Amino acid sequence: MAKLPPPHSHSPESIASRLAKPVRTSYLRDFVYGRIDNAITTFAIVSGVWGAHLPVRTVLILGIANLLADGFSMAVSNYLGSRAESESLKRFRAIEEKHIQLYPEGEREEIRQIFSRKGITRPALEEVVKAICSERNRWIDTMLTEEYGLSPSLHSPLRAALGTFIAFVICGSVPLIPFMAEIRLPFHVAAIATGITFFLIGSAKSRWSSQSWWASGLYTLAVGSSASALAFAIGAFLG
Repeated sequence: MAKLPPPHSHSPESIASRLAKPVRTSYLRDFVYGRIDNAITTFAIVSGVWGAHLPVRTVLILGIANLLADGFSMAVSNYLGSRAESESLKRFRAIEEKHIQLYPEGEREEIRQIFSRKGITRPALEEVVKAICSERNRWIDTMLTEEYGLSPSLHSPLRAALGTFIAFVICGSVPLIPFMAEIRLPFHVAAIATGITFFLIGSAKSRWSSQSWWASGLYTLAVGSSASALAFAIGAFLG
């Protein structure tokens, strides 16, 4: 079982300090997604081309083309997806603002029933409704979370796209460096270097999960190696 981080302080002062800090949007998914996908796809292409016994020049051309084109494609896709989420959040926020303006009693009843389903009963229920509905933004944020299942915090589309692209280019370059350096047995060196990259990415990912670092690293290594082995076999067969 993964080792959990030490608990933070629960003194009133520490709690107040933590809650006073603004909520930080996490871009972990964008970095992890970009790092894993880039290393897998680039090395899979290298494996397929090398398995077909094509020259190093072809490996580099196809590898670099994939590195830049696929990285840009992923970044654009992530940008559009994140932007769609942001626009959807703004749309639902505008809907709730209008509903609160036109039908305040109906919206209060929604808050009442939402928290009643959570087991809160009168008279505490009425105090909760009064507290939430006394501040417009709090009221709207509660409706966004409870009624639509949306997080009130916005995800920056540009930062998400840049995170994916930068991670893609950095880790996707690993399988190509041995071929660029013109070293002996470039494919073997690339395979080892990429395998280490798979393991390190998985190990780093465990920091934000309950899985142990070595289990997460081995899992990512197994997934990446399987994809690369399949590509090598297909390349060898077609070659």
